Amino acid sequence: MLRRTLLALLPLIGTALSQSASNYIDPDNGFQFTGVTDAETQVTYGVTFPPLATSGAQSTEFIGEVVAPVAAKWVGIALAGAMLQDLLLVAWPNAGKIVSSTRIASDYVQPTAYTGAATLTTLPETTVNATHWKWVFRCQGCTSWTSPSGSTGSISVDGSGVLAWAYSSVGVDDPTDPESTFQEHTSFGFFGIDYSQAHTSNYQNYLDGNPGTPTSAPSGPSSTTTTVPTGPTTPAVAYDYIVVGAGPGGIIAADRLSEAGKKVLLLERGGPSTKVTGGTYVPSWAGSTGLTKFDIPGVFESMFTDSNPFWWCKDVTVFAGCLIGGGTSINGALYWYPNSDDFSTAAGWPSSWTNHGPYTAKLKARLPSTDHPSADGKRYLEQTADLVGQLLKGQGYSNITINDNPDYKDHVYGYAAYDFLGGLRGGPVATYLQTALARPNFTLKQYTLVTNVVRNGSTITGVQTNDTSLGPNGIIPLTKNGRVILAAGSLQTPRLLFQSGIGPTDQINLVKGNTDAASRLPPQSDWINLPVGYNAQDNPSINLVFTHPSIDAYDNWADVWTNPPSADVAQYLGSRSGILASASPRLNFWRAYGGSDGVVRYAQGTVRPGAASVNTTLPYNASNIFTITVYLSTGIQSRGRVGIDASLRAKPLVNPWLVDPVDKQVLLQALNDVVSNIKSIQNLTLITPDVHQTIEEYVDAYDPATMNSNHWVSTATIGTSASNAVVDQNTKVFNTNNLFIVDASIIPHLPVGNPHGALMSAAEQAAAKILALAGGP
Repeated sequence: MLRRTLLALLPLIGTALSQSASNYIDPDNGFQFTGVTDAETQVTYGVTFPPLATSGAQSTEFIGEVVAPVAAKWVGIALAGAMLQDLLLVAWPNAGKIVSSTRIASDYVQPTAYTGAATLTTLPETTVNATHWKWVFRCQGCTSWTSPSGSTGSISVDGSGVLAWAYSSVGVDDPTDPESTFQEHTSFGFFGIDYSQAHTSNYQNYLDGNPGTPTSAPSGPSSTTTTVPTGPTTPAVAYDYIVVGAGPGGIIAADRLSEAGKKVLLLERGGPSTKVTGGTYVPSWAGSTGLTKFDIPGVFESMFTDSNPFWWCKDVTVFAGCLIGGGTSINGALYWYPNSDDFSTAAGWPSSWTNHGPYTAKLKARLPSTDHPSADGKRYLEQTADLVGQLLKGQGYSNITINDNPDYKDHVYGYAAYDFLGGLRGGPVATYLQTALARPNFTLKQYTLVTNVVRNGSTITGVQTNDTSLGPNGIIPLTKNGRVILAAGSLQTPRLLFQSGIGPTDQINLVKGNTDAASRLPPQSDWINLPVGYNAQDNPSINLVFTHPSIDAYDNWADVWTNPPSADVAQYLGSRSGILASASPRLNFWRAYGGSDGVVRYAQGTVRPGAASVNTTLPYNASNIFTITVYLSTGIQSRGRVGIDASLRAKPLVNPWLVDPVDKQVLLQALNDVVSNIKSIQNLTLITPDVHQTIEEYVDAYDPATMNSNHWVSTATIGTSASNAVVDQNTKVFNTNNLFIVDASIIPHLPVGNPHGALMSAAEQAAAKILALAGGP
């Protein structure tokens, strides 16, 4: 059979929220287990052990069960809470039976068969029906193991520890083969367990097929979430700077701080992305190169259609990347050098920030832009650029190289500019992170979830994580005068602040309502009331879909991940050239509009072959479609709010799109202007909306959820007063002594283009200001 590319299973302690095990009785077989039910996947995991020995060695076996809906195509349990070096039990249903195996991995590769003494036996209580499958099993010789590298691991049956689970909605490659390969899990998590309470005097009865004498326990396991596992701890290493989040802001700040000789720890809740970071999610056609989905620009569109999208944060309700590089590892990589308006006082920046030139120059020196990303210097699939360029010329636009004059953003168009390097995704991962990693005073930890900062009044003393190997109870301390920098992004940084007792009272009270998170809140007298989550902005964006016989839609990018054209594959793998060396956008344009309120707003357009969706009554050739996405950027007045819900998911609370009526007027004008001279180009047809719907009707009916551009800013905005801002001119959180923020949440107003160029310049400037601020380490 055709075998898919094998993926490295991520370590299982990491991005998911953990749980605490509790005792329950399976209502079908009467067995008492200690375990959990995961709230997201609705899979139950339970274990039970023989009675503790009063003398001599303890038993080396246990009985376990997994109860899963049929949507669970395979499930795994790691017996000490991490993938590497741990015994892994994997199972899936096939033809009414359960197929299972023991595995182990010594590196981030496909786990191999475990050849040690562990023996799995499926017990008769196992069932498979139309809605669920239940695997009840005996695992003998499973409380200790030796990995292929020679390291050993074990379960402390009379102590406490961590169990981890992996879940996949994608089936294994050969369900008849217990040693089948499989793709990376689609969800995972872990739970703390007190093994000393997971023993039963009825153990032999269970093996004989009867429940014995029942004990008092609930009929189902706990699904209460918590974020700090129980388990062994080690002495903590203290750091001068702890940076939370390895997105663009965090990577650049960490690089510059370590360059200055500071001892820096960079924490990322997700795992690797590109090949150089250890990523292994490689398309089958690029297997020999090791280049991943996050390396190859041309597979960008598949980020949103892949059946195994492990890179998205599961506890954020909008798109957010949980992996090394954050958004810069998964976005379209459009890269615009900031202009003078982007850092102006009119945009909300303190006056000390307006001279962005030296910091943007530093950024450009490390990461130059290109509008011809193919390594051979040529441009490919440019029919949309040629056609829309002709349309815009008829509207008085000028054709320029956009990043040659960042301040020229009215009636201009040009080829899309990227931060790709040599036909590969570049960004801060390929540049700043690599120089940081070369320094002995820099440490990167992946799969480390920070839930809150630990503080004593206004002073931060460390961060709370899910990894007890980094410090007692997962707490990582600061050195004397040390500092914490939050760089988790515009939705997750606010959540970290709420969980640290910083922000509006209504949000902190939601944290207080979560039993586990509440235990880590400071006293209410130490809560800091700041407008965290308010003032949120994101570009409202509307897609117009056209058709023209000259356009090559590249099969709407449908097969770029699985089976792109062989000639394009050969060209790209041979020289990093051709269509696959670029993401889908081909042209960008800007126009300034004076609103009826006297405010100048900018409209930006992005042109690409293909379309995310088509809604039309007109006949059309799908091979000839293309999209113009029109955004509003600098000057928009609409604001929203982000926050959390009772389950602590980060989410928009008030949508920020077209709240201001003049914003909507200007966007409608911009859309109508784009199509104003469509008849000047023969056979150019607007099909979404089509002739049966006006632009105004189309926008009125537009789903707000699809208006989201995922360019969130200003949720922890910079300013001069705690009454209307969260951080001061040095990016220090008001009313704290040593807590800083360096990510898009501090940007007070949307920049004129896609924000990641402005964000990286801001990170350069923020790092310089933090280092220059007295009182640090």
